[in-house]
Amino acid sequence: MRIHFTVEDLARLRMVASLGPVAESVFALDLFGRNGGASFNTWRRHVRDRLGEGVGNVEQLVRERRTPVELLEMAARSADRAVPRPPAEEWVSRRVTATVLGFCQVAVLPYWSKVRGHLESERDTYGRITITNGVECLLETLHPRLCWNPPVLEVSDTEDHDVHLRGRGLLLSPSLFLQGRNHLFLDREHETGLPALVVSAPCTSAILSDLTETPTSDDEALAALVGHTRAAALQALTESCTTGGLSERLGISLAGASKHATVLRKAGLITTARNRNTALHTLTSLGMALLHGEPFMAPQPQRN
Repeated sequence: MRIHFTVEDLARLRMVASLGPVAESVFALDLFGRNGGASFNTWRRHVRDRLGEGVGNVEQLVRERRTPVELLEMAARSADRAVPRPPAEEWVSRRVTATVLGFCQVAVLPYWSKVRGHLESERDTYGRITITNGVECLLETLHPRLCWNPPVLEVSDTEDHDVHLRGRGLLLSPSLFLQGRNHLFLDREHETGLPALVVSAPCTSAILSDLTETPTSDDEALAALVGHTRAAALQALTESCTTGGLSERLGISLAGASKHATVLRKAGLITTARNRNTALHTLTSLGMALLHGEPFMAPQPQRN
């Protein structure tokens, strides 16, 4: 694959630490089902034990051999309730999404603060390279499987085709669980709408050890994931409310409530429906299960 940049694309290049816990869980589920990444074998056994009866749903999804891109698209469609779909398609989407979220709750969320810290460190390293040597140096050193041949970023081990950014820019993100695949391209990342290129981050023995430790209690894990104020925001959103309502329930400014809601939405924990100048925030299935420490269950097909 060849990604073609314009001057506008280079100017609009952005980098985030992660696409969020749901995206990382999709990559982790893909890694869980593949034989690659031998260093993750202990983690696989640990996750299998923690899944318990839910491992059957995960193994079924693995056997379907859906790609990470497909799983991310299905999760995005499942969150968009405004788009009507045929009942059969809706059920498949809900089943797949529920399985991904259940896997997320067991394999990623209890360790998210450490995973995100590791990825933030990688992002900061890339940032220092960019500040010191420029954007082109970043693209030259982003990943061994990528080759910067101005104005084209050549991505090996993918389909032979061209992607023209046409001034849209590009979102870059490291991933801990994208081991073996090295990189993944999304034509449109759900939250930002930007084309995105995810690259695998180096995995250290320390982070591997963190992934097999006994998780902290539900309350501590929730606070570590989103912070104490945002944990309180999740509690406040057990009943949907507007940004103004959230501000009143938490006793914080309107701007602060809006900022916390944005972070929770990007993490896939709430959805926001807008009507003119009003934003109504609602917990997602992931947010509800995280809040109450409940396992996700894949929906069962309806019988006539």
